[in-house]
Amino acid sequence: MPASATKPLRVAVLADSDTRWKWGALTANRVAPSEPGEPGAAAGRAVRLDGYLLRGRATPTARQLGEVGVRADSLREVTAVEFLRAVREEPYDLLVLSLVGGGVQAMLHGLKRVWEDRPQRPVVVTGYVGVVYEKLADGLLLRHGADLVLANSRQDADRFRAVYEGVGADASSVTEVALPFLGGAAYQGEHDPYTVVFAAQPSVPESRRDRTYLLDRLVQHARRHPEREVLLKLRSKPGEHTTHIEELPYQKLVQRLDPPANFRLVYGNMGEVLDRTDLLVTVSSTAALESLHRRIPTVILTDLGIRESLGNHHFVGSGCLASWDQLDEGHRPVPDAEWVSRQGVAAEGGAYDTAFDTARERIAKLLGRPGGLPPLTPYYTPVTAPGYLPGILARHHLGPDGTPLPGAPAADREPGPVRQIVRRAARGAYRHGVQRVAPVIRRMGEL
Repeated sequence: MPASATKPLRVAVLADSDTRWKWGALTANRVAPSEPGEPGAAAGRAVRLDGYLLRGRATPTARQLGEVGVRADSLREVTAVEFLRAVREEPYDLLVLSLVGGGVQAMLHGLKRVWEDRPQRPVVVTGYVGVVYEKLADGLLLRHGADLVLANSRQDADRFRAVYEGVGADASSVTEVALPFLGGAAYQGEHDPYTVVFAAQPSVPESRRDRTYLLDRLVQHARRHPEREVLLKLRSKPGEHTTHIEELPYQKLVQRLDPPANFRLVYGNMGEVLDRTDLLVTVSSTAALESLHRRIPTVILTDLGIRESLGNHHFVGSGCLASWDQLDEGHRPVPDAEWVSRQGVAAEGGAYDTAFDTARERIAKLLGRPGGLPPLTPYYTPVTAPGYLPGILARHHLGPDGTPLPGAPAADREPGPVRQIVRRAARGAYRHGVQRVAPVIRRMGEL
């Protein structure tokens, strides 16, 4: 049958932040098979992508969604209960849960409940947005129960399977892929002017002292090298939230400094910024993997130590660790080829282009399974985690069996204009409290 006559694959993505929307939507397009029951690339079949944004503190703004640059056929904001109602009524083939671990676990139980009387259900996929450097066991067990748990590298796939097998859980869902947003032209040499980019992170480091230190060193580097362009790449504007809460935005901290003319703050798509980057510097941002994939000189800072709380311990063995003192003197780390390969980046021989083939084939086989798919079976149940699971479900207005609790937000109609205004005001008040009130209270407590 010609591709034009093939029924579009119906795909839904549920995300709770701008970065997770980007990962989820791009992943959905990467892993969508050409035809149910037949392995193959997604190019031969149209995909209808419906996006759902989980309402919460990090729900992306219109500006953030525009910056991500990923398009959907439909996109709307929902509560967990509204989402469960929607996927019960819509005949989706594939569902991507791009959420924090607790959100994934709640949806797995809610979906199991709403599909319990259905002979057919979608394939459910989940995973991680980037580097997994904390809460490995906790996050993985909260994601257990999805048909596919995607690992962004060979190293992650090995670690994921070890955790599941270590607790006696089925590890067959672990599927090695790669980060879906890698790409762009390989680095060809220095630009004019030579451009240094510091990729900031919302919550790493957390303290004012550490963030001020990094900002001071970046500004000092700009002063030492007036012939260079020095850019501070920011993820969000004040008042916006991304995957993590940012209590001390660099935009506020830089107001107390007098940076030179060759220092600038920049926003926008990371790939477009990397197009003009000669040196990418960060503490532990996933942007480092994007940079390494394009063979751009990349540095993981050691100034604040190599610590699990910073996430830069993930890059031990990468060959990219260095301090600002070393960079000021012209040092350029050389990445370790084996380490880079295990991270699923800078793959030789076009291996990145085939990184999603296994996932596509597995999804195609699941879609073509005679009699449909079995019920979802998360590792956590009221029997295995009676003191943990109910609280996770309750945060999303679900009972211990995945049923919506009494008083859960109605799912049969869109909120009116007054309710929408109240929601926006409440979200703005929350963000104001996080970024302005909370730091003041914390400083007062230290007096």
